[in-house]
Amino acid sequence: MKRVIILLMVAVIILTACSIPDQGGPVAEENPEPETTEPEAPEEESTEPETDESETPTIDPIEQLISEMDLRQRIGQLFLIRPDGLDVTLSRDELEDPELPGVTQLHADLITALERYPVGGFVLFDKNLVDPEQLRVLMAQLDQVSSIAPLYAIDEEGGLVSRLANHPNFDATPFPNMAQIGQTGDPDQAYQAGLTIGNYLKDHGFHIDFAPVADVNSNPDNPVIGPRSFSPDPVVVADMVQSAVIGFQEAGIVSSLKHFPGHGDTAADSHFETAISYKNWSELLMLEMIPFQAGIDAGAEMVMMGHIVTPEVSHDGLPASLSPEMYRLLKQELGFDGIVLTDSLAMQAISDHFSPADAAVMTFQAGADFLLMPANLAEAFDAIEQAVNDGTINEAELDQRVRRILELKMKAGLLE
Repeated sequence: MKRVIILLMVAVIILTACSIPDQGGPVAEENPEPETTEPEAPEEESTEPETDESETPTIDPIEQLISEMDLRQRIGQLFLIRPDGLDVTLSRDELEDPELPGVTQLHADLITALERYPVGGFVLFDKNLVDPEQLRVLMAQLDQVSSIAPLYAIDEEGGLVSRLANHPNFDATPFPNMAQIGQTGDPDQAYQAGLTIGNYLKDHGFHIDFAPVADVNSNPDNPVIGPRSFSPDPVVVADMVQSAVIGFQEAGIVSSLKHFPGHGDTAADSHFETAISYKNWSELLMLEMIPFQAGIDAGAEMVMMGHIVTPEVSHDGLPASLSPEMYRLLKQELGFDGIVLTDSLAMQAISDHFSPADAAVMTFQAGADFLLMPANLAEAFDAIEQAVNDGTINEAELDQRVRRILELKMKAGLLE
């Protein structure tokens, strides 16, 4: 019996085995064993571009441009001059005389001078302006001769100081003195002034406006600021300055707060003599600095250093434009990291006490980016070159200043 059972079990096993498909042929073809092949081409290529990109350095266009500029081209970027300043034979008094005719077009001697002194930009005055077409041609001539496109700046505060709006041949919207706008108590009017002035300056090819005036008109004996200031109240001035800066920005114009550390509480006009503020820093913070801080917080790209001596602050007897301590306070205490320029170096507060050469080197050493309208371009320019060559000015520091200026030009679309 056991034998029969065993035989039956064997038979069942055999029949079961016959009913199972062969695992060696067809099944192997339908589900092949994984083959050891090379990775597909797309997988190999997907890693290579990432490696190449990570190893390729990004080219800094400003750094590249600086590396291609010779020393005189770099030095030249520091100077903003009036076109008349290209005539280096003019005396300081001739250069500043409003009755003498100004440059309205380039002639051969001025072209030669611009090639030798490749300045960073130009400031235009009444006597450089005839009409819009003449201005366009003059700018085109200056552009053509300049190795790097120049910036164009102007004093267009509104009211008394308005080169275009007060010119009979320019269709520019006039504004009252800023004091009248301040009296309204409406910051929107300051905004509209900045926007409108900025728009017509932009239309005429300008990049920089030496405005708004951030001075507080707190001294009735002041002979130079007066109605150019928004108010004797620093809070009103701050509100107006902040709004004007925003208006200029929206128009695409670089604004320049002036005249640091405040020209409103002086009894002298620095165009003709030394101006002095007897306040200490704490006192300046309580009044003069309020509008400057507001303008900086609003994004003003430039601040103009006034020729104002502050014996209770800097203790060096120097005008703010030449005083390292005043630049330090502007940058470190007020947090300004934009472009710093001097007021005109041909003004008598400077020219009566310092040669063009000394003034140029001292303002650079103090911290200025732009050296505005020296009394003699050749002397100032050559002095900076000599100072770099003899190590008085660090060339790396020069390149940092030039970088800031070129960044401003790139922002203005001049390096595209």
